[in-house]
Parts: sequence; structure tokens; C-alpha cells
Amino acid sequence: MAANEASPAARTAALFPGQGVQRPGLGAPWSTSRAWELVEEVSQAADLDVAHLLLEADADHLARTDRAQLAVFTASLLSWRSLEDVADFASDTYVHAGHSLGEYTALVAAGALSVYDGARLVAARGRAMARAARSEPGAMAAVTAGQEATEVLVAEVRVDHPALWLANFNGPRQTVVAGAPDAVEALGRRAEVLGVACTRLAVSAACHTPLMGPAAEELAQALESVEFAPVHTPVVANVDAAVHTRGADWPALCLAQLTGPVHWHGVLGTLRDTAGCTGLLDVGPGRTMAGLARRAVPELAVQRADQLLPSPV
Repeated sequence: MAANEASPAARTAALFPGQGVQRPGLGAPWSTSRAWELVEEVSQAADLDVAHLLLEADADHLARTDRAQLAVFTASLLSWRSLEDVADFASDTYVHAGHSLGEYTALVAAGALSVYDGARLVAARGRAMARAARSEPGAMAAVTAGQEATEVLVAEVRVDHPALWLANFNGPRQTVVAGAPDAVEALGRRAEVLGVACTRLAVSAACHTPLMGPAAEELAQALESVEFAPVHTPVVANVDAAVHTRGADWPALCLAQLTGPVHWHGVLGTLRDTAGCTGLLDVGPGRTMAGLARRAVPELAVQRADQLLPSPV
């Protein structure tokens, strides 16, 4: 088994979303729950009023990278913590995975990081990415094609626009590209000629590409100041789609994830084939994780966390 052995008892995977699922009021379902106490801890770690982000901030305020990432991270943790309070929910039997930012939520849920240290890293990562994007603006686009077809398309465009990379392998029919704005625009034009759907994403950064190099340097300093647990429940990493249970693995994996592609399709395959998962649980705001999973691994049962929680929360 790659990297580390997953527990044979772990049959369901918890999936945590990344930036892009934020919306005004995303924390409202948990504002009166016992889990809400963690919001103060995240606020202290990030030196930011996270309760305001979760309850009062409008869409424009949440659009900034550092704010969006903290809001999604915290809302996802609130959902997970609420699940842990359900009597028959065996959180220690779960495998974990998170898309991009969601990987940090997964690490906290798996016991690899404390809430406080996880929030510190998310805050540092968000600030560093925002600064890198201001220094070197980027763009991203979702291509309705698999990895091989998108690689061919990128190779064609890179002849004249070299600052272009594959950023997310999300599934058999979705690959995200990122790079300089002119390169992403050129790829969109070429895709249109070929009859391939290509949708620009509402971001001004080239996430998961070498353009995030300056952000990785900042994140490296933050990683030196936190402590990962020696061992933790299994997490499947974005970078290598392998199962990891050792905290010592994660500083290098977190850095590589910032400047390299997210192998999400591979992550889902590992959860099915290596970790032995028969079910997936979408934890956090939005329905992105459930949607990607249903398209990529339709043979696995997919649920949303709110289906397991009593109503009202």
C-alpha cells in the first residue's frame, strides 16, 4: 500500500471542500450549536473575526482569498465537529481527504493538526497566496475534458504562451488549467475552436502552479512553527494520491500542493481501491465534493453531512 497503511476498519471517507464554496451566512447552521466554540479558537489563531465572516460578511467581502479560505475551513470544521457529537458517529473509522484548501481541514479532522495550528496555517497560506496573486496576477479555467486531452490542449497553447499549467485533475471530464491571464485566455480560444467547453473561474490567482512559488516560501516558514501529530487517522494527499498516516510527511506535501496540481481524480480512486472505502461523505458548505465524486466514482455511495445531522443543528 502506498505511503502508509490505511486502517481496515476505515470504510467511509470524509471529503472537505476548498475555496469557491463560500457564500454569505455559511456559518449560520451551526451558530447555536456546541461546535461553535471552535470559532473563537480559529479567530485567535488567525487574528481575524471569523464569526463575522461566517455570519455577516457579504459576497464581496468573502471573495478575498484569505477570508474565503478561513471561512470555508471553519464552516467545514463546524460540520465535522457537529457530526462527532452524534451518538453513533464513529469519526475515528474514517479516511479523510480535502480538495486544495480542504486538505488542511482534513488534517485537523484526522488529528494530524490541532484546530489552532490548522487555522494558523490556513491564515498564512491565504495571505501568502493573495500577495503572490497581487505580485503576479493569474487566471484559472475549467476544461470539460480529461487529463490526456487537456494535456494536449495545454501543450499546443504553451508554444506561444509558456506560463500555462494543469492545476486540478478533478475527474474523467473535468480538468482545471491555470497560468498567466493571456495564456488562459488563449487556451479558451483554442478550446472553442475545438468544440471543448472551457469556463473561466472567478479567481485572480494561478493556484497550484509555479506562479505560487513566493507563497510557498512564506508557507514554509509557517509550517516550521506548527506541530504535526506523529501518527493520525488516514489522509489521502492531493499531491501523490497516496494514503498517509505520519505527521512528518505533511510539511513537504503541503508545500508541493501549493505549486503543483491537485490529483483529485486519483484521490477518489485511492479511497476506493486502496483505502477500501465504499462510501463518501461530503463535509462542509456547498455540494462540490458530492458532485465531483458522483461523476468520478459513481459506484460509491455519496452522502452529505447534513443528512446525518439532526434538524435543526
